[in-house]
Amino acid sequence: MNVYETKHIKEYLKGNPYVGRGLTIGRSEDGKNAVVAYFIMGRSENSRNRVFIEDGEDVMIKPFDESKVEDPSLIIYYPIRRIDNKLIVTNGDQTDTIAKYLIDGGTFTDALKIREFEPDKPNWTPRISGIIYFDEQGGFDYSESILKSADLEGSACSRYFFDYQSMAGTGHFIHTYITDGDPIPTFMGEPERVAIPNDIDAFKDEIWNNLNENNKISLYVRYIDLATGKYENRMINKKA
Repeated sequence: MNVYETKHIKEYLKGNPYVGRGLTIGRSEDGKNAVVAYFIMGRSENSRNRVFIEDGEDVMIKPFDESKVEDPSLIIYYPIRRIDNKLIVTNGDQTDTIAKYLIDGGTFTDALKIREFEPDKPNWTPRISGIIYFDEQGGFDYSESILKSADLEGSACSRYFFDYQSMAGTGHFIHTYITDGDPIPTFMGEPERVAIPNDIDAFKDEIWNNLNENNKISLYVRYIDLATGKYENRMINKKA
């Protein structure tokens, strides 16, 4: 096994019925852009009844049809927030926990130490989170985290943190589940190394076109120019 191997993200998605929610952070091949991507999938009608919308530099998830919302607690949240020179991306309301800690002078790690996996027995969906730290020299580092149940009963939480220096053409992909199942098997190991192309549309298409057609819901990709701070994004909602 080559631990330094960098694969295309489609190799983790194609033919896989359910990887749940997934986030990727990395740097474009030419080194010019910081890149973040976040997608959601869903099996239930409640989960599938969602769309992404932009709110300034932030992104939020809202119900497509509010009359069909059963339980909003785990499906409605801000997956992406910008706080000064930091960009947060997560799969739940821990986005706001992290944002509050940063505003109050705390850290990404400290914020997640007070959170745990989702209370959706028997799956105990992991909370996945990432953050980009932009520096004044036009570079950045980033961190990713996963909070998982330590056992089948959800009696304890295991917290894992991964810190990266950005490398041109390389990103790290972490997702909630390995594949479909009952209960759904939780992601294991380190975030997966994936190739980050220069073209935002190429990356957007690679992700969206290889997510399971029945279960994919929404995708958001952002490329941030490190020289200017300007960004462009692509957003896809299946329920458009």
